[in-house]
Amino acid sequence: MSKNLDGKVALVTGSGRGIGRSIAMKLASQGARLVINDLDAAPAEETAAEIRAQGGKAVVCAGSVTAPDFAERFIGTAVSEYKGLDIIVNNAGYTWDSVIQKMTDEQWYAIMDCHLTAPFRILRAAQPVIRNLAKAEADAGQRVMRKVVNISSVAGVFGNAGQANYSAAKAGIVGMTQTLAKEWGRMNVTVNCVAFGLIKTRLTGNANEGGTANIEGREIKVGVNPGLLAAMEQTIPLGRGGTPEEAAGAVYLFCQPESDYVSGQVLLCTGGLTGI
Repeated sequence: MSKNLDGKVALVTGSGRGIGRSIAMKLASQGARLVINDLDAAPAEETAAEIRAQGGKAVVCAGSVTAPDFAERFIGTAVSEYKGLDIIVNNAGYTWDSVIQKMTDEQWYAIMDCHLTAPFRILRAAQPVIRNLAKAEADAGQRVMRKVVNISSVAGVFGNAGQANYSAAKAGIVGMTQTLAKEWGRMNVTVNCVAFGLIKTRLTGNANEGGTANIEGREIKVGVNPGLLAAMEQTIPLGRGGTPEEAAGAVYLFCQPESDYVSGQVLLCTGGLTGI
């Protein structure tokens, strides 16, 4: 029995853990061949191993998406391993919050580099590959649709106190999405964006548990104040935060063939929340 994404080549940044892992697993379950990325090799290898154990195909391209050579290496992995490129999901990210008067240049640029510059470089590196594939297909009288899904946030749509850097980057990815939908339509590529609300991962857990994430040598505090977390959940019409699997489902909507004529859109995956 064929699956919706049989034979497609999908690249997902930040797919060793959290939402990215769930996206990778969802695409693999539908027949896609994956390029898995994570800042750390171990979780990336674990995700890839799980996909293979379930009969799928996955290779790993570990490392920071902000590294100058990462984009070429990431796209190159797909081409060398699978000889194709069909789906790109720019998901990798984290937050490093502060009110604007206390935010350092380092905080600003670290978040902008991860959430906006890295997707820009990846898509720039992908364009010549996609162009050549699309030309060959057109010459053969074929039309093959390809998909880009960029990840934004409600903070990028509505803003959020303490997140000038993150909100600006996530607003920027919306603009990049809509621009590339116009530039890449001629290559039969749809470019869309999913803006997440509260999705329960290690980055949005209870801040009182004292968790940190090591991001390129920086120990970044993760989690949300439990009182604020409870208040946030009360404002969500569905009454709860979403799961990584539910977040992955929203991304999959833009990857499946049924969305082949949908491009330049921003989908709120928020449990009904329409502002923050």
